[in-house]
Amino acid sequence: MSRSIGQRHGSGVKSSRQSSVVVQAQMLTPPAWPMRVVPPEVTSRDTPKRFSLLGSTGSIGTQTLDIIAEFPEKFELVAMAAGSNVELMAKQIRQFKPKMVAIKDATKVDQLKDLIKDVAEKPEIVVGDEGTVEVARHQDAESVVTGIVGCAGLLPTVAAIKAKKDICLANKETCIAGGPFILPLAKEFGVKILPADSEHSAIFQCMQGLPEGGLRRIILTASGGAFRDWPIEKLKEVTVAQATSHPNWSMGKKITIDSASLMNKGLEVIEAHYLFGVDYDNIDVVVHPQSIIHSMVETADSSIIAQLGWPDMRLPIMYTMSFPERIAVTDKTWPRLDFTKANSLTFREPDRAKYPALDLAYAAGRMAGTMTGVLSAANEQSVQMFLDERISYLEIMKLNEACCEAHKKDLVNLPNLEEIVHYDDWARRWVKETVENGSFKKVMSLV
Repeated sequence: MSRSIGQRHGSGVKSSRQSSVVVQAQMLTPPAWPMRVVPPEVTSRDTPKRFSLLGSTGSIGTQTLDIIAEFPEKFELVAMAAGSNVELMAKQIRQFKPKMVAIKDATKVDQLKDLIKDVAEKPEIVVGDEGTVEVARHQDAESVVTGIVGCAGLLPTVAAIKAKKDICLANKETCIAGGPFILPLAKEFGVKILPADSEHSAIFQCMQGLPEGGLRRIILTASGGAFRDWPIEKLKEVTVAQATSHPNWSMGKKITIDSASLMNKGLEVIEAHYLFGVDYDNIDVVVHPQSIIHSMVETADSSIIAQLGWPDMRLPIMYTMSFPERIAVTDKTWPRLDFTKANSLTFREPDRAKYPALDLAYAAGRMAGTMTGVLSAANEQSVQMFLDERISYLEIMKLNEACCEAHKKDLVNLPNLEEIVHYDDWARRWVKETVENGSFKKVMSLV
């Protein structure tokens, strides 16, 4: 790319005053876990931990419910929220008997009521964003699993924090867009933010028992996605079907494309910075095609600690739910890692020309403030444009970068929640309008 944001422009991008404001903003954002994890003394509960679930019909939601179903003596669902999949919601209501259910699409309420008309103990049904907030702060819930995608997850997460519910974090925007606002809020209310992403869960697990100052470096592993073995020249030919086929993981279309571009890893770098308080210079990415090592940490004395396992999102989700306990599982439903079957574990440095998303994410992270949320929102809209076959695969990152460039003049270093949501919406509209009015071809020539 011919132009880029942040430090890749050189030291002249920001004045000394602007730079000091960015440093101040980063210092005022307390990490969820400040380079160490000292868990409380572990005692086994004799009652199930009670949960609210945001996004019950999505991938995170259905896997969370699988865990609750397998361990009813450990976990209980008291409230859940979903979008419009009323058939699946009805099945979940029948099986888990929540006290409250929120449905995003108000036009589907009557259909949902009809599907559960013979259920003896019917849940209270609430609707829209307000209903999701009520689910998040339900009085009987101890923790909330945030499986809603995008900035739609911010308001209910804030409500849950203010209600002193611990957060099982599966919503990236909570940290990437909302970190400067939400992390100080979590500290104020004494709320734990526990990462459900496989990579951040791996880091969190590796940090257990580290003393103050014991963490030196974070090493995030990346599968390399669908095109890890493709020559860079071939990427201009990428189709939607090719980009949505992951070699290791079964995921939704958007995250699979992010894995192919390594944007998911760039966003995870930003999330790791906010979660663990590690400077961007001490967060590295390495391509590990087998996806057996989920991430690593380097300690102050140069030891490397890694968390390994088969690619399975249930483990990181369950650990957020059970922390600080470890739940005993069976080989039948949780296959053990067999190193003879895992065979070789290989690593390589990511090709920065092939994966420009990495440099873009690091630059956005160093600029901080609203820039990280703008990058995430722009990427979500750009990926959707690619899925709709409105732009090519290579134009995704060019649009993202152009949107970040356009936002530089309006960057807010210490945003409140309204500003975070505003610029998330602005970035989506900017990408959409730039493509729809045909001006993106001109924009592409500038980056």
